[in-house]
Amino acid sequence: MSDQLASLTVIFTEFYYWVTVVIMFLIHVGFCVYEVGASRRKNLQHTLMKNTMLIPLVTITFFYFGWWIYFAFPHFPLMGGLLDAPFAVPWSEMMGTHMGGSVTVQASSLTADDTMFWARINGVFWAAFLLFSWTTASIVSGAVIERIKTQAFLLAVVLVGSVTWIIDAAWGWSWNGWMVQLWGYHDAYASSVVHGIAGGSALGILVVLGPRLGKFAADGTPRDIPQNNPWLVTVGLFLIYTGFWGFYAACNIPIIDYTADVMGAEGEPFFTATNIYLTPTSLSAITFNFLMSLSGGLLAGYLVSRGQPFWSYSGGLAGVICASAGNDLYHPIESMVIAMIGVWIAYKMHHWVERKFKIDDAVGAVAVHGYAGFAGTVIAGFMLWGYPSNVAYEATGWFGNTDGVAAINPIGQFLGAVLMFWGLGFLPCWVLAKILDSVGWLRVPREVELAGLDTHDYGDAFPYHAYRDTAMEDIDRDLAKS
Repeated sequence: MSDQLASLTVIFTEFYYWVTVVIMFLIHVGFCVYEVGASRRKNLQHTLMKNTMLIPLVTITFFYFGWWIYFAFPHFPLMGGLLDAPFAVPWSEMMGTHMGGSVTVQASSLTADDTMFWARINGVFWAAFLLFSWTTASIVSGAVIERIKTQAFLLAVVLVGSVTWIIDAAWGWSWNGWMVQLWGYHDAYASSVVHGIAGGSALGILVVLGPRLGKFAADGTPRDIPQNNPWLVTVGLFLIYTGFWGFYAACNIPIIDYTADVMGAEGEPFFTATNIYLTPTSLSAITFNFLMSLSGGLLAGYLVSRGQPFWSYSGGLAGVICASAGNDLYHPIESMVIAMIGVWIAYKMHHWVERKFKIDDAVGAVAVHGYAGFAGTVIAGFMLWGYPSNVAYEATGWFGNTDGVAAINPIGQFLGAVLMFWGLGFLPCWVLAKILDSVGWLRVPREVELAGLDTHDYGDAFPYHAYRDTAMEDIDRDLAKS
């Protein structure tokens, strides 16, 4: 890299993404801590191990095909074909140590400028998306604790983490994705792209998996299964908040000459940060909106649950998720109000679905991520109606057009939320769960669930009989009689 300004920009961007990946790792630390706090002691090691083993499986599969899917699949299904992405195939030299310059036939379509860029950016950009994959898979993990077989969970997270979520990212979380071009879809910080699809995926599995033993009384009334350690739940969620802030940073390109690099026009340089759609924003703006949506969510969670700690903390997360679709453009007060609306929807929907359909979502993951993400995506369609969805290019949207750019609109946002929650989230995981259930691979036997998954898989790692939990002893006693 010989041009000093271009070189400094690329190297700064490389370092920027590297830092955001380190911060985002805290999301997964938070999920591990949070789920251990929410699980009963007889299931702690099983909960930890399934969340740990998704890391190598999703990482390896995302390296082999997940990264390529993002760049190859932006076109409308079965139309337009696959795009060439020589820097994203696993055997490419751009997926390994490289300093730019000449390329081999494996990457013959890349220019010297391309290799300068991808040699520095590919690994850290790949890692940022990989951490998004871990997050999407970990959301599913919390919902299904204490009764799913390890192999079933690991198959599900490969499907979600390295296939379905990255397809929806190619379609709706890229400046040239077909949902962005045709529907005017806009989801800057992944209300549906990550959270909606994860919530739908968890629901698809839960419908087949069924509730934990003892969750519902004989008359169908849901029981409260106490958390093992509320302090760990609190710490875990605060770690997720911290990592989520890094997630927000990673959803931006930190510095770019918008006039030359994006618009391809001659004129005075205009350096700025951009969102994932290459439209200008600022880190200052998203800092306002992240903190205001977090605060609005925490306050709403406290009020709607009447001070229940679990839903107060979860409300903070649901609030950020609901506002995320438009947090690159909202005013901070709008962000706060939208977050509060999302928390109310998530809380009410969780308890209604639990009572009506006997769905046992152990940590409220479907509500906090799925329902809040769905609502936030739709709300953004009304709040940002008419804004350009992405960087200017020659395309005509189905539901609105502004100077050749598909405009953000309620219909496109609603259709996008439905596609991600139900089409790419619920349906594939429901099908997988039905197949696994038919061959006995989905749920642990009743005896194992009663004794604790740790006693079966990990040699009584934390003996259930070593502590006294009166509420759970009563439930277990009723189950033993039945």
